[in-house]
Amino acid sequence: MTTHSHNQGHKHCHNDGHNQSHNRSHNQCHDRNFAIARVQGGPLRPQIRGVVTFQDVPGGVNVCIEVRGLPPFSRNRGEPPVGPHGFHIHEHGNCTVGNPADPFMAAVGGHWNPDNQPYGNYAGDFPVLFSNRGFARMCFFTSRFRISDIINRAVIIHESPDDYRTPPAGNAGRMLACGVITRAQIDRKEIPCFCTPRTTK
Repeated sequence: MTTHSHNQGHKHCHNDGHNQSHNRSHNQCHDRNFAIARVQGGPLRPQIRGVVTFQDVPGGVNVCIEVRGLPPFSRNRGEPPVGPHGFHIHEHGNCTVGNPADPFMAAVGGHWNPDNQPYGNYAGDFPVLFSNRGFARMCFFTSRFRISDIINRAVIIHESPDDYRTPPAGNAGRMLACGVITRAQIDRKEIPCFCTPRTTK
């Protein structure tokens, strides 16, 4: 499980402008330190839309998510819990829906676990997302990977909370939304947290 999480975000992009091309937009962070996954809901919750950004920083990666359209929290006897929502990296960057009753399952594979850790300590196990009337924003730091390790993998939002104990998926339930992690130019308007200047040596 990734640690050091905190529920905060900064809706601006800090670039110092040094050694950057004059035709580079003030509103964009687009060096090789960044990756992005644009998350879209599947058939169980099609209204979900969000963005996850990954930023290489000294010692690890800053991960930030902003998402809308999450379902209302509920606990009903005999039904899976809805929220807080499991949030993970899965092995394969393929968001093909497949079975609409259990979407994405066949395409994305299991939770990403590159160093064969026990469940709850996978590199791809992230903190759960708490919905605030359908909206969630969260940023945290992980030392478990670099951006180059996760390109073309998938980010998944689950219906239920992850218990961080039960393999293979922590009882996180069905998959509500999926996004493929890619290197891409990132506009300031879609960054849920922050961009810091490239560290120079």
